[in-house]
Amino acid sequence: MTSSPRPRLNRTVADLAPSGIREFFELVQTVKNVVSLGVGEPDFATPWHVCDEVYNSLRHGDTHYTSNAGTPELRQEISDLFARLYGVQYDPAQEVLVTVGVSEAIDLAIRTVVSPGDEVIIPDPSFVAYSACVKLAGGTPVLAPMREADDFKLRADTVRSLLTDRTRAILLGFPNNPTGSVMTRAELLPVARLAEERDLLVLSDETYDRLTYAGQHACFAELPGMWDRTILLNGFSKSYAMTGWRIGYACGPADLLDAMTRVHSYTMMCASTPAQVAATQALRGGEADVQRMKTAYDERRRVLVNGLRDAGLRCFEPLGAFYVFPNIESTGLTSKEFCRRLVEEQQVAVVPGTAFGPAGEGYVRATYATSMKNLKKAIGRIGGFVASL
Repeated sequence: MTSSPRPRLNRTVADLAPSGIREFFELVQTVKNVVSLGVGEPDFATPWHVCDEVYNSLRHGDTHYTSNAGTPELRQEISDLFARLYGVQYDPAQEVLVTVGVSEAIDLAIRTVVSPGDEVIIPDPSFVAYSACVKLAGGTPVLAPMREADDFKLRADTVRSLLTDRTRAILLGFPNNPTGSVMTRAELLPVARLAEERDLLVLSDETYDRLTYAGQHACFAELPGMWDRTILLNGFSKSYAMTGWRIGYACGPADLLDAMTRVHSYTMMCASTPAQVAATQALRGGEADVQRMKTAYDERRRVLVNGLRDAGLRCFEPLGAFYVFPNIESTGLTSKEFCRRLVEEQQVAVVPGTAFGPAGEGYVRATYATSMKNLKKAIGRIGGFVASL
């Protein structure tokens, strides 16, 4: 008698759906002359002074392992940054961990605090990796819908309605990918009070904190009573145009960061040494670069929002990150149908809103992290497409 073959994959991995973004871009690769508003990556190159510092370090043989937690110099710069910008204090020796991109920081934070069966509340729509990382840790993602009528902000009463005895944490991502929404300090305070009331941890992904176009970014750890229950997650990819360097970090209470560092030491050992040199230089001398790129993004933001509105699409005004999230319900198409036909008929690539959660149905994500020339070309084509329906 022949026994049935054993499954080759972990059940959770076998059931894990592919990224909705990557799935769509398999189609995009088959179309010629595409104007892409899909990839969430700065079109700027990493500033040369950052690359030059790395070049000099390589010439001097700086190619060895660093501490698991990262170089002391980089951790000090990160600590100084948060103290300077938000008045939040972190001990660089115990409360800062350098990671391989903010993606690793998200994964480490979730794996460290989430046990099998725990629930994590996640705004919907949000970055595609959040729910997947919770599932891979054995937890259950619980989606909290955000509505255009609320400017895609997370409402505390929505969170409260989803709480159970199994709720372990809230995972925030503001400024938000894909909507570009931001939450002010006053708007975050009810969420903070709820976290304190129910003894919840908060994982706050603030990757786009430097790309806020109206007012000051609200750092969650700065809110009353939140420092000790918050893990801040951030990186260099977006604000410093350093996606390919794969360098990020986490900040938080020493007990949580110590546990994250232990996991990190068994998986990554340490972040790339040249990338850490680059990140240190970016923090020491890159503020003018951040402001220059932010100014360019802001100009493009206005052009794309106005262009989409002129094309006949209702478009919420994003105040952070570098995405717009227009409503395409008036076309009568689903998000996937709109994106598929737009790329096939007009050679413009945007991402279905459903890639970021079920609340994204009826929307698409377009990035303005591309040249003004590409934006204007895309706007013209989108207008032609909408008019043809």
